[in-house]
Amino acid sequence: MFDEGVVRREDLWITSKLWNDSHDPKEVLPALEKTLHDLQIDYLDLYLMHWPVAQAHGVRFPKSAEDMIGTDRLPLADTWREMNRLVESGRVKHAGVSNFSIAKIKHLIEETGVTPEMNQVEIHPHFQQSGLVEFCQGIGVHVTAYAPIGGSRPATPKSPKVLDDAIITMIAADHEYTPAQVALAWGVMRGYSVIPKSVNPQRLRANLAAADIILTVEEMSQIAAAETGVRSVTGDIFTMEGSPYTQENLWDEEPK
Repeated sequence: MFDEGVVRREDLWITSKLWNDSHDPKEVLPALEKTLHDLQIDYLDLYLMHWPVAQAHGVRFPKSAEDMIGTDRLPLADTWREMNRLVESGRVKHAGVSNFSIAKIKHLIEETGVTPEMNQVEIHPHFQQSGLVEFCQGIGVHVTAYAPIGGSRPATPKSPKVLDDAIITMIAADHEYTPAQVALAWGVMRGYSVIPKSVNPQRLRANLAAADIILTVEEMSQIAAAETGVRSVTGDIFTMEGSPYTQENLWDEEPK
């Protein structure tokens, strides 16, 4: 597509992530080089540390606690320093993190003096992360919401799917929007990026059109009341018995 002049590289924003098995500083550059080779490009616009957890090199998805490496052995700050060397080299334009709490972002800044440019986290009307969003925006960390129309967690009476939420569907019906458009517009109006996934052309067009939707103050307030506090992406794959990671220290939250 580049060679044929359909699109220029500088017209695209391409983001990728460092996987957990490459947190060792000596593995960061090789991981980036493989990504660039696979994508057939010379640089990334944004490179994110995918999770604040480390795994043994070569482990794609951990099967036991033995696959996990605690941050006492592989500190997050060491990985973060190496990621910023990639920015200095020009192979990466911007560096950030994903699934990081307020405490972990503060830790990176305190240890390295470098503030992440982006934090990509789960945010949608049922899991609003208001404190994290406010903190990030207050110190200049851009926020990207993944799963912005809800994640894959099965619906329950306590936590229905976002697209079936009574408030979301009511607002959508009032304006002839789709529930997905309402959820996306809500995120955009809160001041961060939203990245829904779709390969359906009609849904792609509808998702893009959501950026032009203006919700009223009352509607924003109504959606704020839809909060359930239930995560869809829990990271429980990393918090098996015996792992150095628990749900509490992964998310820096009080046990429920």
